[in-house]
Amino acid sequence: MSVKTISDVEFGEELPVFNPDTSLENTSAFAKAVGWGGPRFEDHDGARKEGFPGALVPGIMGMGFLVSAIHKWAPEGQIQNIDTVFRAPMLADTPAIINAVVTDIDEDDALVELDMTIKNEKDETRVFGTAKVKIPPS
Repeated sequence: MSVKTISDVEFGEELPVFNPDTSLENTSAFAKAVGWGGPRFEDHDGARKEGFPGALVPGIMGMGFLVSAIHKWAPEGQIQNIDTVFRAPMLADTPAIINAVVTDIDEDDALVELDMTIKNEKDETRVFGTAKVKIPPS
């Protein structure tokens, strides 16, 4: 369910699970677009030669995935900030599962705080953080 106004939001509500496209084709195109081209983002074997377990999903792309999950849930929401901690690399061609839960609602300022995670299919947390989102008032 998407939310339209702050009154639609419930404390403890879990956002719909979001599974972004982490394909090598997508992550490679993103890396090139932001000027980060190179083996670590474009080629599994090349990334391994650089000491990585495979081609990486750029960190900023992971943050973009979090933004997408928020906007899917609250299309009219305005993200005030996202604070993330990168615990482990996200690998291209590996499923990513984004979860989020509402941890605070400030109805006076129409702000919602979310705790968010990106996990792999082994349920290992790769990225976690918080986001503050301004939701239209009721």
